[in-house]
Amino acid sequence: MHKMNTVLDIDAIQKINFFEKITRVHVKDFIEDTQFIFIVNPGTAGKAIGKKAFNIKKLERLLKKRVKIVEYSIDPIKFIKSYSYPLDLKEITKNDDIIEVNSDTKTKGLLIGRNQKNLVQLNSLLKKYYNVQLKVK
Repeated sequence: MHKMNTVLDIDAIQKINFFEKITRVHVKDFIEDTQFIFIVNPGTAGKAIGKKAFNIKKLERLLKKRVKIVEYSIDPIKFIKSYSYPLDLKEITKNDDIIEVNSDTKTKGLLIGRNQKNLVQLNSLLKKYYNVQLKVK
């Protein structure tokens, strides 16, 4: 189940409100998939994660699903790094509306994901926010 649209259903809004109540951080966007992905405003990811990842652990326990926090940035490359953390993306280049990532085979595999799921999800966000596309070399 992959939900990512501009219109949020009641269930998604409740999860966002729950996240904001626990973390005291505003959610910019939310994606529900095999995990919950909360996109937060620049400079607020640390507060959302909490000391020693307290907030994430609490959210995962109460929501019974993995939680990922991604920090939004006006720079698409910074956004890609935040989205793909803790992966170490070695080389990222931007040419017009294409961003290319070159890294070791294992990192590329994790970035792309099974059946390209991670890459498709990241590309839909990049198109929505920056009108660019990510290619993994």
